[in-house]
Amino acid sequence: MRRSDVPVGIIGFGAFGQLMAEHLRAYAPILAHDIAPDAARAEALGVALVPFETAAACPVVVLAVPVSEMAGVASRLAPHLTPGALVLDVGSVKVEPAAIMLEMLPDHVEIVATHPLFGPVSARAGLRGARIAICPLRGRRFRVAAFCRRLGLDVILTTPEQHDRDAAEVQGLTHLVASLLTRMDLHPTRLTTRSFELLMSAVDMVRNDAPEVRHAILASNPYAGDVLRRFKSLTSTLDDRGL
Repeated sequence: MRRSDVPVGIIGFGAFGQLMAEHLRAYAPILAHDIAPDAARAEALGVALVPFETAAACPVVVLAVPVSEMAGVASRLAPHLTPGALVLDVGSVKVEPAAIMLEMLPDHVEIVATHPLFGPVSARAGLRGARIAICPLRGRRFRVAAFCRRLGLDVILTTPEQHDRDAAEVQGLTHLVASLLTRMDLHPTRLTTRSFELLMSAVDMVRNDAPEVRHAILASNPYAGDVLRRFKSLTSTLDDRGL
């Protein structure tokens, strides 16, 4: 795939913004904005740290910010977007960010909500075979899906509502169980089994997620509450023998 001269603006240069920059820099110049940027990491990746307005004026703008900050960022972003620009988010929930972007961003931009189903830990071996959920909201969805497939990603086209219903069970329970097992402070012993190793490996993949990520998955997903209540209800029926 040839490298384009069209810059990609990334707003939010945290762990995931940096991961995106690492994998996108071969295809386009990356301009990033963050309120507390990691200058050393940006230099290592060849990323230009720029003012908010500069990143917002790029033909492609990626919002890599917590869901709790989405409305404020969208409000600041709207006046600087150029006609025909493509705006994407990468949050772990989709109903709330999708509604915010559709309401607050101008009609002259395309909007696609995405959820990369990987992170800095799970993507260490590369992106090939990893999955990404894409929720087309406004404009041409297929150029985003086609580009992701060129990166080797497995593309899942869905809606914000269906995404959040599915994610409530998959991500919500994973983070809940990981949180509980982390608090139990379990350690391997001489009798450690392969199943225990796999369980703790899953915990390790999410235990260091930022608090904002856990909050989005467990609190901002409108369907997570029902799933978590079902889980807690069933665990409350167990006796001391786990029966």
